[in-house]
Amino acid sequence: MADQPSTPTLAGVLTLKELVARSQREHRKVQELLSYLGSALRNLHNLNQFLQLIPVIATRVCDGEGAALLLWQEKDRRLTLAQFHSHREEWDVQVREPLADYVRQLPAGSARALFTRVEAELPTILSVEVLGTAVIVAGQEQGWLVVLSDRPGLLNTDARRQLLNLVADQTAVAIEQEQLRLALRERERLDRELKLGAEIQKHLLPETHPQIPGLQLESRYFTAQWVGGDYYDFIPVAGGQRWAIVIGDVMGKGVPAGLIMTMTRGMLRSEVLRGNSPADILSHLNQVMYEDLTNSHRFVSLFYSEYDPVTRNLTFCNAAHNPPLFWQCASQQILQLDTPGMLIGLEPQSQYENGTVTLAPGDVLVYYTDGFTDAANVHGARFETAGLLQAVQDACGLHTSAQDILEYLFMQVKAFVGARGTAGDDITLIVARVTD
Repeated sequence: MADQPSTPTLAGVLTLKELVARSQREHRKVQELLSYLGSALRNLHNLNQFLQLIPVIATRVCDGEGAALLLWQEKDRRLTLAQFHSHREEWDVQVREPLADYVRQLPAGSARALFTRVEAELPTILSVEVLGTAVIVAGQEQGWLVVLSDRPGLLNTDARRQLLNLVADQTAVAIEQEQLRLALRERERLDRELKLGAEIQKHLLPETHPQIPGLQLESRYFTAQWVGGDYYDFIPVAGGQRWAIVIGDVMGKGVPAGLIMTMTRGMLRSEVLRGNSPADILSHLNQVMYEDLTNSHRFVSLFYSEYDPVTRNLTFCNAAHNPPLFWQCASQQILQLDTPGMLIGLEPQSQYENGTVTLAPGDVLVYYTDGFTDAANVHGARFETAGLLQAVQDACGLHTSAQDILEYLFMQVKAFVGARGTAGDDITLIVARVTD
């Protein structure tokens, strides 16, 4: 009789051991499943294949009868049933189909509003117990992961909610990785297209300088981005009896400015063939480009000049571009070549005026865009027109070739800007020096 009380105790111990063993098995199973999911994430090559695992893993770690992954499509602002899994065949009809119909009928809306509605309505729609959690990507709800069970109270524990959150977090990481991969691929595609555009634009700009009797020509062009909005050109006029030297700047930079620059080049060359004066050329150019420029909300500044090697006359017209600098060798003074005129595309009937200057041996012309004078140092100070005037004065006093003058000007602006300064805009510089 004395041994009888120990029997229930032994049975209790055996039961406790079985519970502990079962708990350990469940724990190992969960760890193995989460480890498998982590391994799949590290070796992610196909997002859809990975997402197929999510309801399977969520069902097993939470000990449910099924699970579903709903994803929000930003383009349509709607929810879709991305994945569904259940180890019970009858649930394909009893649960998956009603769930799919419900999601399909949801209106478009924000992700948060839709997920809030789903969380409230899903248990009633499916008549099963639902445990759900958001899939949050980069701080935004992108999906809703739910585990389903027809066993009351089974899912309503902190442990299962934590496990579901872990699976949802892994899902979010996979989606974010895929988004980053697609963004990188798109960026690479755009870079390839921009590089191609830069190559095309490069070939549209002068690759060599024309041989103009009595004139040395040098130029340099830098873009702030792959494609730039600066424009310069050397165009033969009247069969090469005169030469047009042109410089322009499209408002803005990048691809839009580059496209307008290309359009400007084509239209200007067409106008030059008509044989009109510089003022008439810019007037006609403004008229034909006005509508397109207005629709694009951009304008073009342009300085157009024609040089006659026989008379050494330079006839010019300005459409609100930075006036070129004219260094007179005889007086050692700098003049700015300018005439009244509006930006191309600003007014449909803008009027322009011609100006003329006669050059002499040793004289220097410096055409430039505002990227040169707007170059800033680390303190935010800009090179400004005053800096360029001084640099031109020094360069023309020190050097007797267009190449050396151009190199000196770039050396000066580079020294001013410093290693940590910025040239935030496209830069174009043309130096023309009269030799005889």
